[in-house]
Amino acid sequence: MKTKQFDDIKDQCINEVLEVAYNALKEKGYNAIGQLAGFIFSDDPSYLTSHNNARAMLKAVDRDELLEHILRYYFEG
Repeated sequence: MKTKQFDDIKDQCINEVLEVAYNALKEKGYNAIGQLAGFIFSDDPSYLTSHNNARAMLKAVDRDELLEHILRYYFEG
């Protein structure tokens, strides 16, 4: 049974993974938002950089959970 605490920890982990991936893409000079959107829609890891282990970290997150997390953040703040 999932608890609020479990959901909070999962959300924090997803936040951290997204932040690492975003920053790694920016550091490499990519349009981070465009690259992340491309990955989410296609599941093609070539949209991600391996810099700072961003690709492996983001691939470890279920894409459906990732999209749900982003939408929840957008709509619920």
